[in-house]
Formats: sequence, C-alpha cells, structure tokens
Amino acid sequence: MKNPLANMGNILKQAQAMQAQMAKVQEQASVKTVTGTAGGGSVTVTANGAMQLLGIVIDPEVVKSGDVEMVQDLVMAASNDALQKAREMMAHEMKAVTGGMNVPGLF
Repeated sequence: MKNPLANMGNILKQAQAMQAQMAKVQEQASVKTVTGTAGGGSVTVTANGAMQLLGIVIDPEVVKSGDVEMVQDLVMAASNDALQKAREMMAHEMKAVTGGMNVPGLF
C-alpha cells in the first residue's frame, strides 16, 4: 500500500509550483496592456493586467461640445471596457496555468 503522506507531499509541491507560476503570470501581465474605447473611439483608455489605468486619451472635439456629463460618461465607459478586457486577458493567462481548473479568488 502506498504511503498517503507521500502523495500529500506531492500535491503540496504541485500547488506550490502552480502558485509560483501564477505569481509569474501576474507579474508579466502587469506590463501587458489593453485598450478600451467609447463614443466611437472618441475616448480611449489603456489599462494593464494589474487592473491599473495607464492612460486616457480624449478627442478634443468631444470636449468642445461643452457637455461635461457626456465626457464623464464616455471616460467611465471606456475605463470599464479597458478593465473588462484586462480581466479577460488575465483569466485567459491564468487558465493556461491552472489547466482550466476553476480556482476560487482568481479573476
């Protein structure tokens, strides 16, 4: 009969290796960027895999309208689009590490 403790040690080693791989993926993803847009591209937001906004570009023509609420809505929509794309990118990256296994707490 096999030693059940040996099997547990093997599982722990695999979990530690997976954790190290996930940390590496997260670190690498922080330099990968995605772009979200709104208003037909009149507002563009860039985010990274660490869910940080890196840049916002607003077409000057949109600002000329003087409609502050519209500009705010466009910035919010473009930001949400960028963050959603960043979450999707991270989920895809993590799926490669976890082999498709659902790990609670991951994106």
